[in-house]
Amino acid sequence: MQTILSRLVSLLNIRDLTDLASSLISIESHRDTPQRERVCAEKIADIFLQWGMQPEIVNVIGDRSNVYCRLKGSGGGKSLILNGHIDTVPAYDMDIPPFQPYVENGMLYGRGSVDMKGALACMMTALRLLRDLRVPLKGDVIFTAVINEEDRSEGTEHLILHGPHADRCVVGEPTGLQIMAGHRGLEWLQFEFIGKAAHGGTPDQGVNAISMAARFIQRVEEQLIPRLAQRIHPLIGPAVMNFGVIQGGTQPSSVADRCIVQVDRRWLPQENLDQVLGEYRIILDDLANEDQNFRCVMTRMDSNMATMDHRPMEISLDDPLVTGLQAILPRLGIEPKISAFGGWTDASLISNYAHIPCVVFGPGDLSVAHSRCEYVPVEELRLCTLAYALLAVDICNQEK
Repeated sequence: MQTILSRLVSLLNIRDLTDLASSLISIESHRDTPQRERVCAEKIADIFLQWGMQPEIVNVIGDRSNVYCRLKGSGGGKSLILNGHIDTVPAYDMDIPPFQPYVENGMLYGRGSVDMKGALACMMTALRLLRDLRVPLKGDVIFTAVINEEDRSEGTEHLILHGPHADRCVVGEPTGLQIMAGHRGLEWLQFEFIGKAAHGGTPDQGVNAISMAARFIQRVEEQLIPRLAQRIHPLIGPAVMNFGVIQGGTQPSSVADRCIVQVDRRWLPQENLDQVLGEYRIILDDLANEDQNFRCVMTRMDSNMATMDHRPMEISLDDPLVTGLQAILPRLGIEPKISAFGGWTDASLISNYAHIPCVVFGPGDLSVAHSRCEYVPVEELRLCTLAYALLAVDICNQEK
């Protein structure tokens, strides 16, 4: 492995790597641009073609496509997917030019630099290095760049339903080169409180939906949130929730006949979705029994997912992905740390629905993703590329 590392280090050109990441960052691929991911997907495919590799463009929604590229092994070994998403969030009001990437003080700046076009560049480069060095591999290494992770994850759902499939998967979200072996599930819920409109001068003639929402929020804070804090996963931590949106009423002089509350609930592997939904239903039923005018409709928000539940993700700490990275990182001068990812990722879908064990591992700091000043350290791009390549050598040469 040390000989392979030396060869990888000598061949890896940092300027080429940052130029590749910059070329992807410079292409807008978010929900507010008409072409969405199409142009960036075509760019990825073009680069592979220029390298003499054979990418596959797979339409998912209209002309929005995933891009795959397979580095074939000689046979008999485990296969590894390196997975990342092509889309980013919009630029919003960034403090830097979002789509004019530049390097300064060792950081590559631009929208998508850390979430997660930098990681895509690392994965692409890892495949090219392994190919150019003719590193022996028994199993296949499969690059998969998918659409719409920032919204409903249709790209990864298509990957799960139609392939390609593999024995293991790395999702390259920003972890600061730490090994993320799990994360919470994600559920977005909407509560619509339905009252009766009346003039503000005769409020007793109406039923105030805002007041209903206030009672619900108070009951959740008193009864549910303390219980969630006591549910703790040894790696992931406690179950949590957040009141994210409240909208109600039309004007001060009218009794509000409608109020919307939207909630983000992050749940643990030891919980299940029926439990998550049921705890809110119990509170709503109690409030309805206390007040005959109390009416609320709870719905799961369809903007949160396409068809597959956003469940928690975890992997055994004895899995070859985890132990492999633990062995590889010290060779790169990195102390291996195992933790849980702060957000939700497509690793949940891949592990729960395709039944492919996953880790989340990539360059950069999650805290600057979606931020006004997004960046990724160039040195982490270099180290991550080497880590992906070495992990592929380790996994793909294990007997299937």
